[in-house]
Amino acid sequence: MSLPQLPLAITLQDGVSFENYFSGLNLEAAQAVESCLQIKSERFIYLWGGSSVGKTHLLQSACRVVSEQDNPCAYLTLKQANELSPEIFDGLEALSLVCIDDVHAIAGQKQWEIALFHLYNRARANNTLLIVSGDESPGHLLLALPDLSSRLAWGLIFQLHPLSDTDKFSALQLRARRRGFNMPDEVGRFLLSRYPRDTAGLFSILDRLDHASLAAKRRMTIPFVKMVLDQEKKEI
Repeated sequence: MSLPQLPLAITLQDGVSFENYFSGLNLEAAQAVESCLQIKSERFIYLWGGSSVGKTHLLQSACRVVSEQDNPCAYLTLKQANELSPEIFDGLEALSLVCIDDVHAIAGQKQWEIALFHLYNRARANNTLLIVSGDESPGHLLLALPDLSSRLAWGLIFQLHPLSDTDKFSALQLRARRRGFNMPDEVGRFLLSRYPRDTAGLFSILDRLDHASLAAKRRMTIPFVKMVLDQEKKEI
């Protein structure tokens, strides 16, 4: 069977890995995903929780590990379902790993649900690891297909929890170190007190500040952070 051709737009975020995932209360889920990549035991994992709790990070980290081992894998976000066709699931069971993000985006769309139901069955028969994420537990997804709800409830299920402010501070420090610089404590506290506290937003700000600091050859201080972010507001 030939491997499916995936849209070029579906790519992994730069730098996403298990090493820079700050787990907080989600350590068990992160360890389970890593373990299933190494030991062919459970072949289905369902991760659920609100926005910015790390679902996408874990799915893409899993894909990165598998792709670096030169094994075929796919990451799909169903937020893009209106731009795609359910046929994109055809043949994915031939891969080593399939990660499907944002399954709640197709809730109530019968053709998508049927296609995912059949992919689940084919992946299980082929011993392919399938990891799916959603914003609710399987029983609360408001799916139109009861059989899909039951399939998503099989295997390992983990609720992911938001990081506390203390953990967000530590996560910012970890991301800064991974990018090759030390974030002063006062800068971390400033970001947490003045800007949206969702983890993805904070990481995006930190990445932009890192680029600006390198370009300007300036240390990352609170005055520099204010200058960069105020300038961004003016350009919007």
